[in-house]
Amino acid sequence: MLAFALRRLLVSVPILILSTFVVFLMVSLSANPLSYLITRNPPPPPQTIAAEAHRLHLDQPLMERYWNWITGIFRGDFGPSVNSTMDIGSEVISRFGVTFRLIFLAMVIALILAIVVGAVSAVKQYSKLDYTATFFGFLFLSMPAFWLAVLLKQAGININNTVGDQVFYTIGASSIYVKGGFWAHFTDVLGHMILPTISLALISYASWSRFQRGSMLEVLNSDYVRLARAKGLSRGVVMRKHALRNALIPLTTVTALDLASIISGAVVTEKVFQWQGAGTFLLDAIAQSDVYAVEAWLLISATFVILFNLVADLLYGVLDPRIRHA
Repeated sequence: MLAFALRRLLVSVPILILSTFVVFLMVSLSANPLSYLITRNPPPPPQTIAAEAHRLHLDQPLMERYWNWITGIFRGDFGPSVNSTMDIGSEVISRFGVTFRLIFLAMVIALILAIVVGAVSAVKQYSKLDYTATFFGFLFLSMPAFWLAVLLKQAGININNTVGDQVFYTIGASSIYVKGGFWAHFTDVLGHMILPTISLALISYASWSRFQRGSMLEVLNSDYVRLARAKGLSRGVVMRKHALRNALIPLTTVTALDLASIISGAVVTEKVFQWQGAGTFLLDAIAQSDVYAVEAWLLISATFVILFNLVADLLYGVLDPRIRHA
């Protein structure tokens, strides 16, 4: 297993290095960080523009800028921001801390629902439960992420107005002032996560449950499952140790590939619920043509996608020993 993990890690390293160059090249060629100065009326003196270009390293060749950027990251320097008072590294890391607690909880909920509903739908194929799960699966699958988030937010507001009290939090990732210590702060953060997490989880659950159902049906009709039943193993043992374990492999692949989409969905969800997370950081950086901030955001996202796919590769070896011994 260790040799298998090392092989996958060695494959991931050049992919990450290549992704850093692609990210830097695309962002550097797509925006001009000096646009906020050039578009002023009246325009600032040429010396001011030249000084800002020097501060942002825009007077250097592209490859030299890339080398300085990538080596600076190892020192914790993500480059200069258009906002001279902002440290990109500390800001983007703190923002991702807010976003990834939303992503993590949403993925856990979506995976549990997808595995349970997909497996039960496959076992009870063409039953009322299967048709009901299929209906809601396609319903949530057809909904845009921003629309579902808006519907849930409006529903929370209506419930609060009807009850006359704060039942659901609809704005922000936490309250500004919370008294009562750690547990009061923890419950406050958890309360703010309810609606955004449901919004993000339902979109992922819808597609994952369909994959899990299809994979489970294929496994249930396989020869080794029939053989296990013929040997006298109980239905529960066959489902847990033979059918479900092998049916999780395609879902693992889909989950790993969908991480980038989930991060994109989190950007929209944060905007709707007015979270000050990584999504808002990215949108603000794009609006200001803050290329180093955008590059930092994309680099961290690419790193997590690659690491998550590495974890998925390792899970293949856990779920199916034939993979790690191949």
